[in-house]
Amino acid sequence: MAVRMTVLASGSKGNSTVLSSSGTSILVDAGLSCRETLRRMQVAGEDPAALKGILITHEHSDHVAGLAVLARKLKVPVYMTSPTHHAWKKWARSLGPKRACATENGAKAKIEQLELFEAGSSFQIGDIGVMPFTIPHDASDPVGFAFTVEGVRIGICTDLGHMTENVRYYLRGCDGLVIESNHDLEMLRGGPYPWSVKQRVMSRVGHLSNDALAEFFSNDYDGGAAFVVLAHLSENNNHPELARSCAEQALQPHRSLLRLNMLKLAQQDKPMETITL
Repeated sequence: MAVRMTVLASGSKGNSTVLSSSGTSILVDAGLSCRETLRRMQVAGEDPAALKGILITHEHSDHVAGLAVLARKLKVPVYMTSPTHHAWKKWARSLGPKRACATENGAKAKIEQLELFEAGSSFQIGDIGVMPFTIPHDASDPVGFAFTVEGVRIGICTDLGHMTENVRYYLRGCDGLVIESNHDLEMLRGGPYPWSVKQRVMSRVGHLSNDALAEFFSNDYDGGAAFVVLAHLSENNNHPELARSCAEQALQPHRSLLRLNMLKLAQQDKPMETITL
């Protein structure tokens, strides 16, 4: 039985990933509009009607913009932590009734089927085991996920300012890894962002740089993944070839373990080619 993963979008304008087993499909984050999420799933050959749940990493708009409408349309449960839920409600209501991504026909932002979880406590969605773990980011209660599907372990971890021991622990033993490579430090420092934003991105609760990820690959990574996807690349403060080159050099000692050409870069404007294990 195959395990499939498709990154539908990754970046500051929207994030969403489909993970499917032989019997269960789930969506990690809903940062695109409902219409665009469904369109990209169909392009990728994934059936939206097969989704059994939507999992949310944190409440920032590029991870939840389409959540309310998508959950209502598909009539599936939404999984998030209680602090993230409270923060999402506050964010959604602040947008006002005219913003369809938060409310529909002026109704209050509400999730009909809400399932709360806590970081560090595993749970099950169909035949997919889910382990949420705390990550360092400037959100209410941000998490990454380690999924166990038919004997395969897949880690999804973006939007983190640095690699903590907790993060390193949960990413060990992954057969597939989606991980942030957000910015090149020199591009960020010399780029167009206000200094306050640059400080936030570079902070220990901001985003992971190419160099920081390379340091993890060189010093702490166990090298067990058959594929690695670099995600959440900044359009203003990074370049795909910079991110790829930095990661490739650091992964060189583990290269024999990676499948041929299985260092991939997730994109903002279109779904990534589906990866099957």
